[in-house]
Amino acid sequence: MARSIKSFINQTVMQSPFEYWKGGCYQEKSKKMKTLVTIATSVAMILFVQILNAQDDDMSVKIEQLKQQKERIVVSEKSALKKEVETINNQLANAEITKEEAQQLKEAAAKKHALNIENGIAIIENRIALLQRNGTEIIGTEDREIDVLGDDFKIYKEVEEQIKYDIRTTTDFVLAFGLNNVIVDGQSLSDSDYEIWGSKFFEIGVSWRTRVFKNTNCLRVKYGVSYMSNGLKPTDNRYFVRNGDQTELEEFRLELDKSKFRTDNLVVPVYLEFGPSNVEKTEKSIRFYRGNNFRIGLGGYAGVNLSARQKLKYEENGGDVKDKIKGKYRTNDLVYGLSGYIGFGDLTIYTKYDMSPIFKDAIVDQNNVSLGLRFDW
Repeated sequence: MARSIKSFINQTVMQSPFEYWKGGCYQEKSKKMKTLVTIATSVAMILFVQILNAQDDDMSVKIEQLKQQKERIVVSEKSALKKEVETINNQLANAEITKEEAQQLKEAAAKKHALNIENGIAIIENRIALLQRNGTEIIGTEDREIDVLGDDFKIYKEVEEQIKYDIRTTTDFVLAFGLNNVIVDGQSLSDSDYEIWGSKFFEIGVSWRTRVFKNTNCLRVKYGVSYMSNGLKPTDNRYFVRNGDQTELEEFRLELDKSKFRTDNLVVPVYLEFGPSNVEKTEKSIRFYRGNNFRIGLGGYAGVNLSARQKLKYEENGGDVKDKIKGKYRTNDLVYGLSGYIGFGDLTIYTKYDMSPIFKDAIVDQNNVSLGLRFDW
């Protein structure tokens, strides 16, 4: 069509002006007007042909790009199928599935990716047909135009995100609280220098649990980071005083309404955890869940002392006085001890014992001991 229009223009436009000037500059008015109209029409046709050629070139580029996308679909789906087959072969080598199950999984994967290729190519071919038929992928309606296959349209279904078959490490939030006191050689808790119900501990942290064996979750290693706070409430109106290299309890000069001593520690606990788990297994994944099963953890912790502080509250000269004294108690910088828990599900009974004494170079060592509840979410 473009060639026929160009030929017509060459025959009419290029001859008429020549004959016009050859015959004389001034002829009849009707002949002049006729020639001017012919020239204007020819110019318009030339511009129209150029526009048609540009549109043809642009459409050819788009069609070529769509053909290249068809090739990429095939390459991408074949690569995805190869990865799935490798995963299935690994499961078979590790005796996680049988040979028959492996064959079934491979056939299902091959069928899925073959359909992906078929559907993806069909979409591309429809886009090419729309371009060739209408010159655009826009389909018009009475109310609006809908770009059903625009640039943002997914050409084919993206390869399904690879799900990790087995997750051996999980994360927990840890919260524990309860009673705290001190163990002294040759002294029972009933004779303690600290109130049993007034002395408390608190712990908060994060932990990770890693399965030890590949095919069973009966044994796990649990480790993390925790903030521990140990509080003591002295009896008999006493408080802590630094006397040279010793930190000792002395009676306060006035009646105390409150006397509390607290150490704050940052520790790294490590446990061996025992107990059964629930298991959920599919073609693509295997997961072990603790659920409400029985579990027991045995281990210890080590870390550093962050601070030591004492709070005193009393009345003097008719007014309430609150003293907050931080540091200067010669507490050990390094803390370490043994701990364990036993229970069901997220809730367990928790105990810990500081093997490191509270104070440095004390004549009589005092070691924190705690008992309470522990939550692992």
